[in-house]
Amino acid sequence: MITQAVEDARRWLAEWGIVETGDGWVDAEVPGRPLTANEVAHSWAGEVFTDERLDVAEQVRLAFGMLDLLDDYWVTCEIRFADRGSDGPLPADVLWDGYRRRLEAARDAEAVTYSLWVDWFEDRDTAATAFAEVLGNDIDQVVEEGQDAVIRRAGRVLACSGPVPWPVKQKTYDTAVRLPALHVPLFKGLLAGYHDVYGDLEPTAALALLARLHLPADTPHLPELRSVLVAGHRHHYRSPHAWDDAVRASTR
Repeated sequence: MITQAVEDARRWLAEWGIVETGDGWVDAEVPGRPLTANEVAHSWAGEVFTDERLDVAEQVRLAFGMLDLLDDYWVTCEIRFADRGSDGPLPADVLWDGYRRRLEAARDAEAVTYSLWVDWFEDRDTAATAFAEVLGNDIDQVVEEGQDAVIRRAGRVLACSGPVPWPVKQKTYDTAVRLPALHVPLFKGLLAGYHDVYGDLEPTAALALLARLHLPADTPHLPELRSVLVAGHRHHYRSPHAWDDAVRASTR
């Protein structure tokens, strides 16, 4: 459980003299200088993967516990460095289970979704595997069972999936549209697919999907996105004036 992972991380840090106080964190060797969570993450998250007392799976679980404890994006960077480094890859089942659990948790998951977006999804070498592991592999089950936690995970993944190559995510999108609770996240994914520097979509297919979404009529950027897709534009940076033209047309 995530709570246990937090306690394991807290205990591990304390072994090295890093303890939490009312004002933040302190290092036993420099007790008069408070540390931020970000400073602790930069100094210690990578060290988890050098602790020879732990096997690799235990290191990964401990790193995720540190992420829960510190809520700092840098911890996810160290996890990725360990996976992609010379001693990687990390055990895939433990790695992706760690991501899925945190995407399903009720607590804020910004560090996790940001990690997926800018590190795993924007990298063409890892986008397909990462997307499949956090959603694509079980999207049918998500839609059929409709459980709150997995819907939460699906929505978070879809909203940050703009950079995932269209052929990789299209089937998942086409399945997710069957569940109305995922329509807003799907729209966010389509919008990011058009605007993100690494975004990817196919205009005709994206337009057909957009037509199936039940969204409030006043959804921000809905008419503009529809307009650029109708015109066949696949990316903001390929047609930099198209969006401005669509905005002007929607305000007339």
